[in-house]
Amino acid sequence: MSDVDDLSRSLTVLDQDTTLIAVIEMSLKSWLVAGIVPGVSRAPLKKLEADEDGVLRLLHRWRAEAARAGRHITRMVVAFEAGRDGFWLARWLRVRGIETYVIHAASVAVSREHRRAKTDRLDTEMLKRALLGWLRGEPRHCQMAAVPTLAEEDARRPSRERDCLVRERTRIVNRMKGALVRLGIRGFNPKLRKAAERLGDLVTPQGETLPPNILAELRRDLTRLALLREQIEAIETARLKQLQHAPSAEPHAMVRLIAQVIGVGIETADMLVQEILSRNLRDHKALARYAGLTGSPDESGRRRREKGLARAGNGRVRRGMIQLAWRFLRFQRDSALVRWYQARTEGARNTRKSMIVALARKLLIALWRFATTGAVPDGVALRAAAA
Repeated sequence: MSDVDDLSRSLTVLDQDTTLIAVIEMSLKSWLVAGIVPGVSRAPLKKLEADEDGVLRLLHRWRAEAARAGRHITRMVVAFEAGRDGFWLARWLRVRGIETYVIHAASVAVSREHRRAKTDRLDTEMLKRALLGWLRGEPRHCQMAAVPTLAEEDARRPSRERDCLVRERTRIVNRMKGALVRLGIRGFNPKLRKAAERLGDLVTPQGETLPPNILAELRRDLTRLALLREQIEAIETARLKQLQHAPSAEPHAMVRLIAQVIGVGIETADMLVQEILSRNLRDHKALARYAGLTGSPDESGRRRREKGLARAGNGRVRRGMIQLAWRFLRFQRDSALVRWYQARTEGARNTRKSMIVALARKLLIALWRFATTGAVPDGVALRAAAA
């Protein structure tokens, strides 16, 4: 019995006569589209250029083939893996009446062989199985990504761009400090606004001025730092203007609410709201999993061990929450969460770093409940609400 026969037989619970299913394996230059067409015995497989109109024409052609075979198609389902192309194709197909899903690539089970065959054709067969199992309602067969609107995607860009700019600024600063330390010069802060003026006065411990090539390199780095500083300030200013212009809008109101917690700034509040708090997550367990703050146990027979954080969620949220948890210990010392952390780590200093992850998870759940229900976490101090 062929794989296609297995797939066709599994369609009986999905109304085999009226459902057309297609999966797309996407690459930079070409797309491979595989389908299951009612009334057609073969497994259609078509390689196209990266063109959405070509996919739509192919679907309509397959629907016409099913009609000639005596099957009336009432439902067309398309799925592809989340990847470089993002979600634009899903939105484009949905507008045209195509039921479209985006599959989490890491949720699809693959062969555990050390060397396994890996081709686009085999990948499409794997995706068809995953999609069919999900449509049948099989638990944990695969997971689908929530397709955001264009406005939701655009709202996340400032925070993500600022994060990239800050990382680039840190990289340049560290490189400049490293270049100066190799000459024996310490204590120079490239982030100061008068750093360019002080650069020419630097001398080595032997009393020599900076070599010309290193001096030219450092001046170019300072120019990049000035540009990065301007871009970061422009993003922050634009965000504050948006919050002031529409303070009662749904995401802005949540940002202002979270920012009332002492120790949480506008940048952190905006990142949390745009990346996780505004999502329609089922419960606190799903919240912690999406943030990547849950463990990854490894249990088999008598073996019991913990492999650390799963790291399968949103890395920006995970890093931001761990940093916020450390700040929380300083600014919210009277809160119940901080008292819980201090009680668990008292007399066991080696557990502080591992327990900070648990504190970050509990803090995220508390902020989620605060943002959705208005329940203030126990003992947390709030700023006065801005007018």
